[in-house]
Amino acid sequence: MNQRIVVGLDGSAESVAAAHWAAREALLRDVPLHLVHAETWSAPPSIPAAGSDVRRQWAQTLLREASDELSGTHPRLDISAESFDGQPAASLTRAAAGASMLVLGSRGLGALRGFVLGSLGMALIRAVEQPVVLVRAAEDTLPHGQGSRHLDRDVVVGVDTGRPCDALLSFAFDEASRRACTLHALHTWMLPPLAGYGGAYSPEANARIAETERTRLDDMLRPWRDRYPAVGLDAQATLGPVSGQLLEAGSGAGLMVVGRRIRRSSVGRHIGPIAHAVLHHSTAPVAVIAHE
Repeated sequence: MNQRIVVGLDGSAESVAAAHWAAREALLRDVPLHLVHAETWSAPPSIPAAGSDVRRQWAQTLLREASDELSGTHPRLDISAESFDGQPAASLTRAAAGASMLVLGSRGLGALRGFVLGSLGMALIRAVEQPVVLVRAAEDTLPHGQGSRHLDRDVVVGVDTGRPCDALLSFAFDEASRRACTLHALHTWMLPPLAGYGGAYSPEANARIAETERTRLDDMLRPWRDRYPAVGLDAQATLGPVSGQLLEAGSGAGLMVVGRRIRRSSVGRHIGPIAHAVLHHSTAPVAVIAHE
């Protein structure tokens, strides 16, 4: 696998923030950073061919200026750049093939409302099996030293104890290890449907369910605790709506980590309601990890 990190650039403030986030991540991993701009430049017959040439020149200038800025900020970073003439989703998918991560900017709606996940971001999350990270152009993800605060904050990962998620936990523990921060692993559960006289809602029954959920979470995390003994781990099994609990836990995080199941069929290729909610409302960068 080519371990480089690929970041999509389109000239927006969000993509610039994504590039600076990706640059810091590349330094953490000691891997190259690859800047990519993708766009369909073929002009219709009614538009002079020179129009496409102008856009190509603009793309080259965009990549050169971004490379120069990142090199000035991170002189040790190995940076390359590439421009594609083609549909952005297909081009970025090809560029990310074999890479360790794809990073994209995502337009924010403000501190409380989080991301706008457009069709391009959604298509790439569905298509790419590498980790995809969405970054907003918030104050603490901007360049020139401001964005380093995000790397000092903790990592939050959402865990479903009912399904294997080694890829998700591997990514989350590795990120926390590289950042030397605490990893918060959150599993949420809901009470069973009301039946009979509601015995499941008695304090004793609730306590038994809670203890079972905590034990399942501890059992799932135990091999990872052993593999990453230096990582501070805060494991919580909580009662309540999954997405709401995750968003609350990640409100001050440096990175949110959520999973999506890989679907091989063309039917039902979606990212799941929990990941979808976190992507749209998280105020922190979000990493989406594909797993079986």
